Amino acid sequence: MPLLRSLRSRWKYLAAAALVGAAGLAGLAVLAGLGAIAWESALLLAAVGAVGAAAVANALLVVRLTRRVGSLDRRMKDLDGRIDAQGRTVVEAVGTDRLEMVKSLDSTRNELKRMRARVLPSMSKELSKAVTVQGRNDYEQQVAWAELRDHLGVAPFMPSLRGWAASPDVMRVLVRAVDTHRPELVVECGSGASSVWLGYALRRVGRGRLVALEHSEHYAEQSRRLVRDHGLEDLVEIRYAPLTDWSPDSGPGEDAVEDSRPWYDTTAVEDLHDIGLVFVDGPPEGTASQARYPALPVLMPRCAPDAVFVLDDAGRPDERAISDRWLQVFPELSAHEEQTEKGARVFTRKAL
Repeated sequence: MPLLRSLRSRWKYLAAAALVGAAGLAGLAVLAGLGAIAWESALLLAAVGAVGAAAVANALLVVRLTRRVGSLDRRMKDLDGRIDAQGRTVVEAVGTDRLEMVKSLDSTRNELKRMRARVLPSMSKELSKAVTVQGRNDYEQQVAWAELRDHLGVAPFMPSLRGWAASPDVMRVLVRAVDTHRPELVVECGSGASSVWLGYALRRVGRGRLVALEHSEHYAEQSRRLVRDHGLEDLVEIRYAPLTDWSPDSGPGEDAVEDSRPWYDTTAVEDLHDIGLVFVDGPPEGTASQARYPALPVLMPRCAPDAVFVLDDAGRPDERAISDRWLQVFPELSAHEEQTEKGARVFTRKAL
């Protein structure tokens, strides 16, 4: 039947759009994981892309239905011409065909009307929602950025935050921790713009130093250049620590084989003691499943009793799993959520 064929065509277009959309989302995830684009940009593109894929499928179907209506109209006119030219004999010969065509044309016109009524409002609603969420996030990050600049009294030209770098709102959490705990030593898993901002925070409180671990020699040198440009070499040290195989000491909740994964070369932290603040923002997600898990088992024995761990990107599934495992393996810890753009979870030892 014509309507059945129309529905089959519709599902064909939607299936094609779904396949294209899945490929696009996978590509965005890879690019974001590699740092080529910002995660918030990837999320916005994914939202817009999902809407766009559905819109393209619907638009293709609308075009197809519109062409079908035009074709049926032309056939109707052709039949009318044949009736005028050849009289009753032709009427009897084509009457049944003409009736079927009228029914098909009416059905197609109704389907086209329904599609047009649904496509534009739905697309407009989804795009509006995506833009509203992104606008709210942008505003929050601008507020956090302004508060950081005013509080720290930083240089006029600061390295950008957000995207592959830490967002201003999670930097605000870290600066509050520096102000409150005044740590003698801060360790950062990863390096870059955040290293500079943390250096200014330590300069403001007048004590402490930062050691940032970086698995990429190229990015380690870039981070050192940033630190030099801001005159923070006396407070911030960028250590090149390539990823090497790591396995935990077997203990409660840990399996040395199952939990093996690449992490920063632990020889880079052997001289570190009395760590007061740890910012876990590396290694990158794409290096391994639960790539950031080793940070706590490796660094906790080197921490001061009141040390604070801040896990960035805590809204991602991998980081949620890491967080849950930390609390299971280290029952002496407690955690609370910080409402940040990418999610953040803060860990401290329970009060005795």
